[in-house]
Amino acid sequence: MAQSRTSADGGMETSYGFRDVAKGEKQALVNDVFHKVAKRYDIMNDVMSAGLHRIWKDAMIAALNPRKDPDYKVLDVAGGTGDIAFRIVEASGRLAHATVLDINGSMLGVGAERAEKKGLSPNLTFVEANAEELPFENNSFDAYTIAFGIRNVPRIDVALQEAYRVLKRGGRLLVLEFSEVEMPLLDKFYDQWSFKAIPRFGQMITGDAEPYQYLVESIRKFPNQQDFASMIRTAGFSRVTFTNYSGGIAALHSGWKL
Repeated sequence: MAQSRTSADGGMETSYGFRDVAKGEKQALVNDVFHKVAKRYDIMNDVMSAGLHRIWKDAMIAALNPRKDPDYKVLDVAGGTGDIAFRIVEASGRLAHATVLDINGSMLGVGAERAEKKGLSPNLTFVEANAEELPFENNSFDAYTIAFGIRNVPRIDVALQEAYRVLKRGGRLLVLEFSEVEMPLLDKFYDQWSFKAIPRFGQMITGDAEPYQYLVESIRKFPNQQDFASMIRTAGFSRVTFTNYSGGIAALHSGWKL
């Protein structure tokens, strides 16, 4: 399980990939990664998941089953390019409203441009803000989604508490994240793919392997399925469950504010 540590100068540390950094430093480092990859974010996800992220995201939306209702409001966090929000709006028959929140302006710029091209702008709001300090009132949303973003938040426990705060009573949390492979042999193959192939493909595609190296390392530092489910319960959520995808390469976590 990911833990905070006390640094030599008395400050709190967290992980940035396999490096220990002060908590106050991580966000800027993560921001730099996503500024670099924003224009090729979908390609990055294809490389890291061998294209499976599209299937996992569709399964996430099927699990959410958004209401076909103009009063249905979803907050999609760390969703700058709009991948999840677009799916939610489409699944609602273009009736629901999705607020896309991201701390990275480059990612939001890509998402807003894509939304305009898809004709979805009336159903979307793009907000640049921190997942640890959501600029919304209590009990504002019917659902909170975050896909492949929670592991990049410096204080995951704080982000989960904020998710609980802004959800309405009866609202649902869905977190899709890379996780711990639970199938024999697949875990060894996935390690080879992650640490050998992905950074090389990143270098070929973007000319920079470092962002991909961080993203691979951040997956290994993220809590496993059981530990992350425990963190969700600690934040106050009920009926907490998770579903493994592709042998645990990714997992969908669910919790309810009851």
